[in-house]
Amino acid sequence: MSYTVFALKWRPQSFDEIVGQNHIVNNLKSALANNRLAHAYIFAGPRGIGKTSTARILAKSLNCKDGPTVKPCQKCAACLEISQGRSLDVIEIDGASNRGIDEIRTLRENVKFSPAQGKFKIYIIDEVHMLTPEAFNALLKTLEEPPEFVKFIFATTQPNKVIPTILSRCQRLDFRRIPVMEIIAQLEKIAAAEKIEVNKEVLFAIAKASDGSLRDAESVLDQLASFCKGKVALNDVIAVLGLVEQEALFEITDKIIAKDPKAALDLLNSIIDQGKDAGVFLNNFIEHWRNLMITKVSRADFKLVDLPQDICDRLLQQANSFTLEEIFSGFNTLVSAHEMSKRIDSLRIPLEIALVKLSYQKKDSPGGRPLNPAQNKEVDPPRNKEVDPPQAPVIKSAPQSEDAPAAESAPQQPKPAEINLVPFDEIKNSWQAIVEHISKTKMHVATYLGHGELLALDNNTLTIALSSAYYKESLESKENKNIIEKSIAQLLHADLKVKFTVSGQAGHKKEEGSSLLKSALEMFQGRVIKED
Repeated sequence: MSYTVFALKWRPQSFDEIVGQNHIVNNLKSALANNRLAHAYIFAGPRGIGKTSTARILAKSLNCKDGPTVKPCQKCAACLEISQGRSLDVIEIDGASNRGIDEIRTLRENVKFSPAQGKFKIYIIDEVHMLTPEAFNALLKTLEEPPEFVKFIFATTQPNKVIPTILSRCQRLDFRRIPVMEIIAQLEKIAAAEKIEVNKEVLFAIAKASDGSLRDAESVLDQLASFCKGKVALNDVIAVLGLVEQEALFEITDKIIAKDPKAALDLLNSIIDQGKDAGVFLNNFIEHWRNLMITKVSRADFKLVDLPQDICDRLLQQANSFTLEEIFSGFNTLVSAHEMSKRIDSLRIPLEIALVKLSYQKKDSPGGRPLNPAQNKEVDPPRNKEVDPPQAPVIKSAPQSEDAPAAESAPQQPKPAEINLVPFDEIKNSWQAIVEHISKTKMHVATYLGHGELLALDNNTLTIALSSAYYKESLESKENKNIIEKSIAQLLHADLKVKFTVSGQAGHKKEEGSSLLKSALEMFQGRVIKED
């Protein structure tokens, strides 16, 4: 007898065996029990989560000798034929290879004929979104008013590509990705039945890599069992899937907490030398920081972190070593590394920069960014001081005579005392506090400013040099500029405007213009004539 892969051998045969789709199962059971089944369904959701298997089970429930029933007998001819995929009354069509109008015309002609043996003729069309618009339109009338003995079940991974006129004629059921813990439970059941020795850590790695697809998880377990001779180790999973171990993510985070950038870089180098993909590591590390954030906010409630309890406990322990602002800052640093990798066509260098930056951010500041030397003193930063704004000298004007009433109606000019001029050095000393203040309103604005440098203060306009044109374009938007200027006004009590430039551009335009002028004069043997 030929070998049957796990994904087929362990395919659910009844509603009770379907994993992770209780909302779908309850809906269909209720419809069967109350004889309120629709004539057409759309099963939508990601791959490998049970859409086609559920369609077959529904077909068995309808055509079983006891049907329609919630529990098909699994013994009658109709149930056995449907399970084996050879029933004449259950027609499974691949929408990708039968997507044209001619195939749909054939379907429309065959719909008219009564079922051969069962009570219903059931059409299951997989990947229905692959049908052409003409094929969809040809199906409309039949789909809206099919014969009483016909049921349509459409399965798709991309319901947004199904035209609205089809969707409006069907009942839509949305399947969800299967949670990690439910996949692990099913894999444990399979491993026990197949006599495969495997621990929980291995099953967790497989379930995480499957991204909610039970079929993918079963296929990976099948592959591992085929060459591991009955005993699967974690290293086997890592080798086959190219995964980064959860332990490595915890270790690097521990080095960041310990303010040891060298050890963090050594760990990263070791992971890459083992042949792991840097992109996979970065995605996993970003997800790890997301889990730290969720754990920090929810504390002991791990509903949003779909991980085993022991890993959740370690996440909580690490999350307690960070402030929430540090986690946000770390997350932004990793995302910036991902963006930088697109510009320099390398992921390793941005990753190394990010790890060093995370370590020093943790070392220097509770908010995740380096402090200025002035703030290292035991003095509250300027934003925490409750002091009155400095008052400019009040200039009293001479009393007006009664013969000058026109002066009263004249518009009053703003007094110099209404604008508080702040020395440039004071702005520089207070700049980190301003960035901290902005981070509470808009984190990415604060992050971009953290990469900038204060150049000059001229006529109440503060010039800031940024490290990239992307940052400059983002901060020059009206909304972001208002946030920055408002924060400066609140903390320094000064009405300042901000202007941005890209590092290397300020101060060079004049020099560049002079160079061009000099070249032109030499070429044409000319001279500069100044006008009076």
